[in-house]
Amino acid sequence: MNAKTIATPETGASGSRHRTGSSSALVRTGLKLLSAGPVVILIALIILLSFLSPYFLTGRNLSNILSQTAVIALVAMGQHIVILTRGIDLSVGSNLALASVVGALVYQGTDSTVLVVLAMILSGGLVGAVNGLVYVYGRLPHPFIITLATLSIAKGLALELSNGRAIQGMPEFVRAVGGGSIYGIPGSLFVVTGVVVLLLVIAKTMVWGRWLYAVGGRPEAALQMGIPVKSVLISAYVISGLCAGLGAVLLAGRTDAGSPLFGNLLELDTIAAVIIGGASFLGGRGHIGHALVGAIMIGVIRNALNLLNVDIFFQLIVIGVVIVIAVEADVLRNHLEGRMRTLQAVGKS
Repeated sequence: MNAKTIATPETGASGSRHRTGSSSALVRTGLKLLSAGPVVILIALIILLSFLSPYFLTGRNLSNILSQTAVIALVAMGQHIVILTRGIDLSVGSNLALASVVGALVYQGTDSTVLVVLAMILSGGLVGAVNGLVYVYGRLPHPFIITLATLSIAKGLALELSNGRAIQGMPEFVRAVGGGSIYGIPGSLFVVTGVVVLLLVIAKTMVWGRWLYAVGGRPEAALQMGIPVKSVLISAYVISGLCAGLGAVLLAGRTDAGSPLFGNLLELDTIAAVIIGGASFLGGRGHIGHALVGAIMIGVIRNALNLLNVDIFFQLIVIGVVIVIAVEADVLRNHLEGRMRTLQAVGKS
């Protein structure tokens, strides 16, 4: 005679909780894998490329990667702040070009290193302020519009001021920071590290950092909480502009020139770096490390393709494919987070 298990409300609830707990564990594991994915992929790339090319892990090549990646990483950190607020800054490349030209022109009129550096940084910050102010007080539906406009305006100004050509000459300090090294470590790396530390301190220890995530996560709720949303948004674009100005200092130092042709497609590189690193276009979620990881990954991929003699046009295809994969990973992460919230709600009921 077969014994039958009698299902009681208690056993039914227990079984439901067990299934919910198992599903929650699987979803949590998936989220952790997605979060660690960019770092894991970067490590795997470095290991693979060390076997494919004997030159990849040489000190000279690694220094070259860091030097070439520094500008993207620096500007991507500002882009990251903007994306945290559900925005985008398409003007960073033209902003950098304009700042480099302004710095070169200031250097022609004065020998002051301080004035040259300040001119580039403030030029970048001014363009960022215009983006933020017009977006907020012009009540534009999306920052795409104004940053696309300033992309064209800044590029036109850079071409006009420089007569369409590169202007040679930068102070010795700028050349040392942008193109020099200390014990084989690029000077630009110290600038990037300093900016990372500064932004981390601001984001983690100041109330502005919490406001930034709140505005990006739930703008309507942030307004109801009394957060100065307009000021936070404007400050995000100013920071993005300042990072572009600092990027101009590094690039002008590395090339000993200011040029209206600098920064071509830099906006795409920085957006790609932020998204590849694991941040979300939906805003309110991300870490400054995401921009760094993404920038390094782009630098490693391009360097590897050069070492392997891959056609330069094919490199654009590779970067595009990586961006698509990163965006799909973001979609999957949002789905898993929604699933996690549902399971938690079921578990509590």
